[in-house]
Formats: sequence, structure tokens, C-alpha cells
Amino acid sequence: MKKKLTKKSLLWTLIVLSSLFLLTLGVLWINQPEEQEEEPSIDKTHRADYHFTAPDHWKNDPQKPIYLDGKYHYYYLYNGDYPSGNGTEWRHAVSKDLIHWKDEGVAIPKYTNENGDPWSGSVVVDKNNTAGFGEDAVVAIVTQPSANGKQEQYLWYSTDKGQTFNSYSDEPVMANPGAEDFRDPKIIWDKNTEKWVLLMAEGTKIGFYESENLKDWNYTGGFQTEDIGLVECPDLYMMRADDGTLKWVLGASANGKSIGKPNTYAYWTGEYNGQEFIADNENPKWLDYGFDWYGGVTFADGTSEDKLSYRYALAWMNNWDYANNTPTMNEGFNGLDSIVRKIELKKSEDNTYHLTSQPNENLDKLTKSKDFYEKIEVDGAKTLKSKGTAYQIEADVSWSELENLGLRLRESDDLTRNVNVGISAKGSYSYVNRGSTDQPDDSGDYVESQAPFDGIKKNVHLKILVDKTSIEVFIDDGKVAHSQRIFPPLEDEGITLFSEGGQAVFENVAIKHFQSIHKQNEPDQQTP
Repeated sequence: MKKKLTKKSLLWTLIVLSSLFLLTLGVLWINQPEEQEEEPSIDKTHRADYHFTAPDHWKNDPQKPIYLDGKYHYYYLYNGDYPSGNGTEWRHAVSKDLIHWKDEGVAIPKYTNENGDPWSGSVVVDKNNTAGFGEDAVVAIVTQPSANGKQEQYLWYSTDKGQTFNSYSDEPVMANPGAEDFRDPKIIWDKNTEKWVLLMAEGTKIGFYESENLKDWNYTGGFQTEDIGLVECPDLYMMRADDGTLKWVLGASANGKSIGKPNTYAYWTGEYNGQEFIADNENPKWLDYGFDWYGGVTFADGTSEDKLSYRYALAWMNNWDYANNTPTMNEGFNGLDSIVRKIELKKSEDNTYHLTSQPNENLDKLTKSKDFYEKIEVDGAKTLKSKGTAYQIEADVSWSELENLGLRLRESDDLTRNVNVGISAKGSYSYVNRGSTDQPDDSGDYVESQAPFDGIKKNVHLKILVDKTSIEVFIDDGKVAHSQRIFPPLEDEGITLFSEGGQAVFENVAIKHFQSIHKQNEPDQQTP
């Protein structure tokens, strides 16, 4: 028999059901995940897609990489307190292909002794145990501004494959001889003398020193520079030119702005006799004509037995005149390196020698898609269907009579913003102009970089690397390069070909769109 439901029992049933409902809502609410601020996606960040960037805070000078146990070990100046604190330390990253990098953290911490924070220096693998720390110990000689305010050189060593370093002594291995500027030691092994050679930046002079054990150094001579300001980060190496000639190359970061020259990497070819360097010509040449290729270092290919036919090079992409003016600080970092380049020594028509630069061929591994245009005739402007923020574009361009030609890259949809890369046939120079888009220079002094171009020529080969906040241009065989920082809005992706005063023919226009290294990593490599 069915039991009749009374008013009282109905009320209790409603109360129980209501309580269960409210309890369920409470459980669901308690188990809701907390709202978290989303990190910007790869497509919405200013972090470069395929250039090395600081993992956070700040980076500047690169240190010459070494090759050890199948990997390149790269150290760079890092400030984890930026922008609210001072002092740099050596941070460490490793790579197998010079494209994908794995962050290894700080190797030489700052303010761990009374000698000040570690600045730029040089690191070598002591294969023959000349310093007594063991075979294949990693030895660094580093500038530190000691307690007495003088720039002096201190030795640090590593017995764990460069992961961590120990201070050898609180006393400098190279005391300051009384110079205001005495920094940036660069060490090489000279096979001819079987000694270590060290270069020092000493104001406008590069000093040469020698040692048998990396601890005791003797001065052997100096190279005096003219009209290029204080020199920093000196460099010395031998190369075999394309005609078979062996030449020594002396390089340094310098500022030629006062004489209308770049503020990048100056170099001289010549001879090193074991004591000093004798230049072929007192006037330097320049490895880059842009505004943002400073503190450059070169190093040998660790995988090749031929160490003389080519080298690699990279630099800090910034300029001390506007180093802190970057929108990336809104994302917590400030610091970008150029792509690693392959440099070669070639003989010029005037019987002098010059360096050429080309992008690292390993960049091809990042290619996710390609666009190709066999021939485009331009008299005015033509906007391509291709777009992007991370790619390499290459083209052969020819003309008969015109005034100006080139490409407008990272162009806005309304065509008002772009980076202008071109050849002034009328003015006989190549150029990169970043004045119509966001970029780091507020003074107006660094809008357009220029480099000489033979006005008689009627053709040019252009190879250009574009990334979120940078552009690197290689002219013809790479004798001329321009490196610039740029900060266009991320939605600016257009590509326009242009000519002024005549027709230009663009042939073999090849565009390789690059996958971000933050999305595509080597099996055991992670990018900061």
C-alpha cells in the first residue's frame, strides 16, 4: 500500500534536498582552480623567435664560446637584479648547433669576493694542464674592479667541465699598471711560441702579454688605435684567405661615430710576430655597419679539423647610447644576441683582405614553410602576399637606371610603418632605415645606417634575417652587414618591394619562414 506524504515529511524532504544542493555547490566552488595570470604566448611576446635572448632581467657582453665534450659552452654577462640593482656575473648556456641553447645558470657569481663583480674576460680549455688545475680544466681570466677601484685581472678555474668556477686568488694575476682602462682580457694559444697570448683593452691601445701557465704574464708590445674611441673586447686569430694566404686578424669593439664610421667591430689584417701586431693598414675595416653589433667575439668551429678557413662570430645586439630603451622590459628581460655568423677572409680587387659574414647554415633546420617568386618587375612598389615576423628573405636584384631600390619589411597594413632596406644607386651606398617604425633610439642619431656600395654596379644580392625585434642584412658576399634593433608592433608583418626613378627586377626571391626555437627544440636542448 502506498504511504501518503504528509506536509511535515514534505517539508523535511525539501530541507534535505536543499542542503544537498548547497553542499554540492560549495564543493564545486572549493575545487575551482585559482585564476592565474597567463604568460604571453610565443606569438604575442617580443621575445625573439630564433635569436638568443636573456632568460630574464639583463644580458650584455658575450664571452668567446669554447667547445668541450661535444657542446659549445657560452658565457655572458648577466645581471639578475636589473633594473633595480648593479653588478654582472657570468651566466652559462650550452648548444650543439649554435641555434638551440640550454640555460645552465650562473657559473661565476657576482660579489663572492672583495674584488668586485666579474666583467668581461676570456675562457679557455687548458688541455695540457699548464696552469696546474688538471688536464682539460676550464680557466677564465676576468676583469674585476677591485676594492681599490682599479680594473685588474683575476683567475677563475673550473674542474667540472665549466659548470662552476672557483676563485684562484684574491690577488690579481695581472695587476693594474696605472691605467684608467685595463680590461676585457682575451686569451689564445700561440702554436708558434707554445705560449698563451693575452690581449688587453687599455684605453685606445691594445696590449699584448704572454704566459706559460696562465698565471704569470709578461708585457710584449702594444697596438695603438686612432680616432675610434676607447677599444673594448679585443680579438686575435689567424685565418686562411680564399687565395691561400695566411693572415692574422686583430679586432676590437670601437666607436667610429666621430669620423663617420660604425660603432661596432673594427678589425685589421696583418702579422703577429709573437710580440706585437703589425697591421697592413692603420685604418680599420668594419665587420658590421649597423648600430647594434657590439662586444663581438669570434671562435673556431669545434667540429671541424680545419680551424683556419672560417670562424664563427656573434655580438650583443644593443648600443650603450640607448641600452635600456626596450619594450621587452615589460616582459621582464632586456638582452639579445645577433645570430651566430660564419666569417671568412677574402682577397679584394685592390689586393687587400676583408672579412665576410653569412648567417649560420643551421638556421635552415628551423624552416617551417617556404615562399618563392621567380621574377618580379617593380617600378614603384609591389606588396607580396607573403607575411611574417621571423624569416630569411633572399633576392637577386638588377637594374639599368634608377635612384633607389629595396624592401620594406615589418610593414603595417596601412603602409605607414616599416623597416626600409635598400641600395641608393644614386648615392652609392647600402642602408637600413628604421625611422618609420618603433625602435630604441629617441635621439634621432641612429635612424639610418649606411655602407659604401659600388655605384657602377647594376646588381646586388640581398640576404636578410628578420625576427621579432631585430633585422640583420648581408650584402652580396657578406662583405657588408647591417644589424639593427627594431620594435614594430607584432601585427606589422608586410613585405613590399620598391624602386624609385626606374625599374628594378627582383629574381629568385626566396623566403624561409622560421619556426620559433621556443616551440622546436633539439632533444636535449631548451632555450631560455
